[in-house]
Amino acid sequence: MNRLTLFAVIAVLTAWNGTTIGQDEDAKTFRAVCSTTQVADFTRQIGGDRWQVDCVLAPGQDPHTYEVKPGDSRLVAEADVCIQNGWHLEGHDWMLNLAKDANKPLVTCVNGVKPLDFDEDGMIVEDPHAWLSPINAAIYVKNITAGLKKVDPDHADEYDARADYYVSQLRSLHSWIQKEVNKIPRAKRVLISHHDAFQYFATTYGFESAAPAGWSTGDEIGAGITPQRRAEVVESIRSYKVKAIFVETTINPQVVRQIAKDAGVYVAGALYADSMGPAGSVAETYFGMMRENVIKIVSGLK
Repeated sequence: MNRLTLFAVIAVLTAWNGTTIGQDEDAKTFRAVCSTTQVADFTRQIGGDRWQVDCVLAPGQDPHTYEVKPGDSRLVAEADVCIQNGWHLEGHDWMLNLAKDANKPLVTCVNGVKPLDFDEDGMIVEDPHAWLSPINAAIYVKNITAGLKKVDPDHADEYDARADYYVSQLRSLHSWIQKEVNKIPRAKRVLISHHDAFQYFATTYGFESAAPAGWSTGDEIGAGITPQRRAEVVESIRSYKVKAIFVETTINPQVVRQIAKDAGVYVAGALYADSMGPAGSVAETYFGMMRENVIKIVSGLK
């Protein structure tokens, strides 16, 4: 068969099937809109090519203080499912409200996680930063998988297979973190950051986790901290008797470095907590952000 004849046969087959050879005939693309970068990463890993995954928050944005924009409503209106962290990580429940207003199904990733509590302005609430333990991340994956299967039950086996694979990777990550953390003497496992996001990580791996009095996720540290509050922060850091502290990637490090200097400690690095890194960075995935966090923590404290 010469080349022209072969091309003619392919053209006939393509027209007869009504599709390109090798293309999945039922390859409908579904759409998930996620609140945070971590939740979006988990969803992409489970959904594969069958799902377009959009994230409301860009890397580096704070879910606690985010203010909804008109484009977010338009994005959610096109979704087949919305996915949030939950436990009010999304300040004032902005993702819940977006989904409710658009009458879209909503997956809440923390369902089934054993909560750790903390004091927020005199009120005891569930700590929403559960994904910072890979053990809890596996629960997130389970909830997301169930949500995708509910929308697209025809491909449930695919989602289950991807979830099983991903959870096996999370087990390996957990083992690696434990091995690395064991390089730090127990007495030195004190993790101080600008707000108390690392309670689940600390509980899982034997750290004391704390945020100095007066630190928050808002603009206060980054702009216009009062002299009185600054003095409180400095004294609080000194009270922990550590050599190094950490901040998150969303905070202005220049201000924090000066506070650390006044307290007689140094800033050992910027940790990823409420957000992963931008595309192309070493922390653009959940595994990347956890790896980089652990490397910085071990280097700063051992």
